[in-house]
Amino acid sequence: MEMEGGSSSGSAGGTQTHRRFSPVRSRAFYKFTQQNLPACKPVLTPGWVIMTFLIVGIVFVPVGLVCLHASESVVEIMDRYDVECIPEPYRSNKIAYIKDSSISKNCTRMIKVQKHMKAPIYIYYELDNYYQNHRRYVKSRSDKQLLYGLKYKDTSSCKPEETSNGLPIVPCGLIAWSLFNDSYAFVRGSGEMSVNRKNIAWKSDREHKFGKHVKPFNFQNGTLIGGGKLDPSIPLSDQEDLIVWMRTAALPTFRKLYGIIEEDIDADEIITVHLFNNYNTYSFGGKKKIVLTTSNWLGGKNGFLGMAYIATGTFFILISVLFALIHVKNPRPHGDPTYWSWNRKSNAS
Repeated sequence: MEMEGGSSSGSAGGTQTHRRFSPVRSRAFYKFTQQNLPACKPVLTPGWVIMTFLIVGIVFVPVGLVCLHASESVVEIMDRYDVECIPEPYRSNKIAYIKDSSISKNCTRMIKVQKHMKAPIYIYYELDNYYQNHRRYVKSRSDKQLLYGLKYKDTSSCKPEETSNGLPIVPCGLIAWSLFNDSYAFVRGSGEMSVNRKNIAWKSDREHKFGKHVKPFNFQNGTLIGGGKLDPSIPLSDQEDLIVWMRTAALPTFRKLYGIIEEDIDADEIITVHLFNNYNTYSFGGKKKIVLTTSNWLGGKNGFLGMAYIATGTFFILISVLFALIHVKNPRPHGDPTYWSWNRKSNAS
């Protein structure tokens, strides 16, 4: 019985060995490792190459023209106010002006609308030379505290704005501490225009990243005040200025949505902007601008996409013409089809 068992085991082992190294599998494995598996091998003749470049160019140029026209149809007004809103006596010392709380920061700007602006009209503030992508600045926050409030104790990532007067800060960190606090009011004729400040932040941020029962606590109560204050009676999920600001920008020049005007503005109309020039961009040589813009199916005003399509399409067309001229002047003879791999196999059989 032992002899039979051993024989059976040996037979099974021999069978397994035979299956493992079967000639069929060996040939398939060899073809795979040597990249000899059947595959599509297109022959790129000059005609195919020229036509491909030409078709791509013919498609790209009209698409670029459409994108460029859509961008040009967007009406955008930009007004820089950080210099003009400083009183004459303080223009030689802007930092002293912005830090002196006894000086009025009220300012009035007149904006003339060149073209008809169809609602909704988006209001942005634009900051320049402001590096929100700095590593220490970006890390100085606590996402779990924004969601759970004082229930979450580990806020060491918020340093140096972690505690104040021995008490935790909600929301903590440098990003919240430096909240933008300029404000704008728009007057049209004799009446003030309504600005919708709701739904300016991402819905996912409002519902999933900021707690609906988390309210500001001990915020901006230290000796050094950074930016705007928060209403301690309103949950963080409803303070959309903070939510917009907390989504940090990747570039030193960026825009953030302030509000939406939901009424049309006619051409040649003059809008009076009453603003509070509170935010300190003078310490680091920054700039502040207010932007009014419409939008369309392509978004805001940005001609780069259209110009990129046109430039790429034109380049492809020129390349196709150049290849065609070279092919006509110095045609390259085609290779003998009998030497193609699939023809060699059929001839051999």
